[in-house]
Amino acid sequence: MLIVEELHLLLTTADGAQERSGSMRAYGEAAAIVTDLVLANRVTLSEEKRPRVQITSDAPIGHPVLDFALERLLAKDGARLDSVITWAKLDPEQPVVASLVDAGVLAIGERTFWGLGKARTPEADPAPEAALRARLAAVLAGTAPAGVADATLLAILQGLDVAGTILREEAAGRRPRALKARISEIVGASPAGSAVERAVQAMNTAIMTAAIIPAITVTTITSS
Repeated sequence: MLIVEELHLLLTTADGAQERSGSMRAYGEAAAIVTDLVLANRVTLSEEKRPRVQITSDAPIGHPVLDFALERLLAKDGARLDSVITWAKLDPEQPVVASLVDAGVLAIGERTFWGLGKARTPEADPAPEAALRARLAAVLAGTAPAGVADATLLAILQGLDVAGTILREEAAGRRPRALKARISEIVGASPAGSAVERAVQAMNTAIMTAAIIPAITVTTITSS
């Protein structure tokens, strides 16, 4: 499962409702899909305090979610990461939902707002999210090593300031400050030897710091 698909499961409830505003979900999923493209060797990030997103190959990958994002990102080649993440056209919700429905993880439910809104997408199979949450709980507890996906998911949740809410049970009683410190420790310990690892580390660091958060805050305020 892609990182962005796992994040979507975390940011929505079992009945298909969103845990937070749509804009916050979109920013988080945009960050996740950029990381997925880094891992697919289609994108890299420049080594700057405010990194730029650089396309390394425009060859289709064969996965509808990744190919959707790659095609959109061609218009943002060389742009600052913060402007990419807050770009509405990169919101991958529709292809992510379609992919999870095709996989039998989500189902198409009733429409919201008396049938006029978009359809809810409740979980059809709770096992993938349950396994994901168990994995993150083990990482937070220190009983399992953090993989690339784990570090990225934790970084994004912390960057969006929802880690304490989304991972309430997985945090095992940690107070917000302690959870934040633990996530920072996990992300900071991620390997950064190869070019791909450095790009992922740059993304995770940026999403948790002032390189991204002000852009998200300003965009949210001005759009509300």
